Amino acid sequence: MSKPRDPPRLRRGLFSRPTAPHVRGFTLVEILIVVVILGILATVVIPQFTSASQEARENTLKDELRYLRTQIVVFKAQHQDVPAGYPGGNAIATPTAGAFVDQMTLHSDINCNTTAQPSPAYPYGPYLSQMPTNPVSGLNTISMVANNQSMPFADGTTGWIYKAQTQEIIANLKGNDSSGTPFASY
Repeated sequence: MSKPRDPPRLRRGLFSRPTAPHVRGFTLVEILIVVVILGILATVVIPQFTSASQEARENTLKDELRYLRTQIVVFKAQHQDVPAGYPGGNAIATPTAGAFVDQMTLHSDINCNTTAQPSPAYPYGPYLSQMPTNPVSGLNTISMVANNQSMPFADGTTGWIYKAQTQEIIANLKGNDSSGTPFASY
């Protein structure tokens, strides 16, 4: 006896899958083209941001120098025309970095002696909350120039170079800024 055949609709429904409309995605070539275009745009744009941040550091450097110079003048005016850097206010002594930093960041008396605590005996200062960091080099140390010595060329070993005898302070940076101006002329 022969087997009855299944109706065709049941057989088809049992083994066939429902078909969805064909969905097209991005091809590998299209994705690679987009990545290449983004790479080209990044190579054009990233240097613009780097240049802007360098210019911002240079402008901050100019502001720091202006502020330091102002505070050095104020110190000298309040200490019988003795600029910061001379230990004990002795202008014929060799100026030291330690004396300069202390005199600018601590309280002082008329003779340039310093203390951490304010009192009526130490009415002046502090002129700086701390020795500022050179924003281009990242250094906050200072190199002192002895009396009757000329200002040295910048060597980049400290953040600043200061000559107490003339109250000159410069950034200890070799080379030029982004506009071609020598850092030593700031």
